[in-house]
Amino acid sequence: MNSLFETNNSQPLAERLRPTNIGQIVGQEHLLSADAPIGRMIAQKRVSSMILWGPPGCGKTTLARLICDHVDAVFEQLSAVFSGVTELRKAFDRADKRREIGQRTLLFIDEIHRFNKAQQDSFLPYVENGTIILVGATTENPSFELNSAILSRCQVFVLNRISEEALETLVQNAEKNEGRVLPVTKTARESLKLMADGDGRFLLNMIEELFFLPPGTQLDTDDLTTAINKRSPIYDKSKDQHFNLISALHKSLRGSDPDAALYWLARMLNGGEDKSYILRRLVRFASEDIGLADPNAIAHSLACWDSYTRLGSPEGDLTIAQCVIYLATAPKSNSVYKALNLARISAEKTGSLSPPNHILNAPTKLMESLGYGAEYQYDHDNEHGFSGQKYFPDHLAPQKFYRPVERGFERELIKRISYWDKLRQTKKSSL
Repeated sequence: MNSLFETNNSQPLAERLRPTNIGQIVGQEHLLSADAPIGRMIAQKRVSSMILWGPPGCGKTTLARLICDHVDAVFEQLSAVFSGVTELRKAFDRADKRREIGQRTLLFIDEIHRFNKAQQDSFLPYVENGTIILVGATTENPSFELNSAILSRCQVFVLNRISEEALETLVQNAEKNEGRVLPVTKTARESLKLMADGDGRFLLNMIEELFFLPPGTQLDTDDLTTAINKRSPIYDKSKDQHFNLISALHKSLRGSDPDAALYWLARMLNGGEDKSYILRRLVRFASEDIGLADPNAIAHSLACWDSYTRLGSPEGDLTIAQCVIYLATAPKSNSVYKALNLARISAEKTGSLSPPNHILNAPTKLMESLGYGAEYQYDHDNEHGFSGQKYFPDHLAPQKFYRPVERGFERELIKRISYWDKLRQTKKSSL
């Protein structure tokens, strides 16, 4: 509520343009249209406890307030950044008293992921008995940041970053409110929306700054970047975005798309990601997704890592980019990865089977008397340097774990393995 001396124009533009009904919220039609989950709830004048998960500036707080208006409940708001157990208890007590007189309470918790486990657990009895309708807002992945008990009692709704089309709607709303168009060229107008990076509140804050420029000003793209600061990309090296981007990089490499891989690499570099973490993941990729299809991939990855260590940033960033392009364009095979997994499954099933005696060393008389090393054939003493002996345990039939693919260097390995298999069959048939 405005104070006696506060005019509407003294409020920030983002506050003046805050939606007053659900229909004014832009960019979240997948949740708010008539046949969408929250849209159906509102139409039926009912609402259940929920978690709103989305990036900053996508409308989580506004949506919570408007949901409350539509279901005729008292709106209580707390921030997990500034509130503790004392504030929660007071809110629960007030909700209890309202419940006694038939009033519902919608308790909105901003940044709910910042509450610890005990604080999150304190909601449970009040949610279960209907004292509060809990609406939590978070920018972090609820699967990682919220207790499973909370998640089992709340629906999770994902809010999208605001699209460029929806951002244009916000620009037009601001122009209508001010009664004039933005003092920017058409190209700069598009750049302005890109600078907002999907954050509606940040866009309106930038627009407000532009409206303070002297009359007659007309900014092009270069002028715009000088006049206002762009929004820093969302990136937390220890949170969900960190794992999302490394996953995107890894899968772009696997999909042999060097350009997409470079884009995700650039996003991580711009976000300040630890370069050693990126390089470590590239070495892993060289083994997991390329393997022996290109044996040089792992050597190249290690060489780039070593080069980066010697050069540092920014010069060394090029070695990371070089590694990314090499790995993206290399032939792919996960045969080594699959072979190790199959071998581990077999090893787990067969327990502690001993190696066959003929491949055991016999450094003592006792071990020799027990048959260690007996009948072992030294491969180099045989024709083709190959004995064809069995190396699996006595009670385990030979198995095929490694199955190379017809790509890259593994084509050559298929020929080699086929050659050994034929020699092995020849040795068996001669016995």
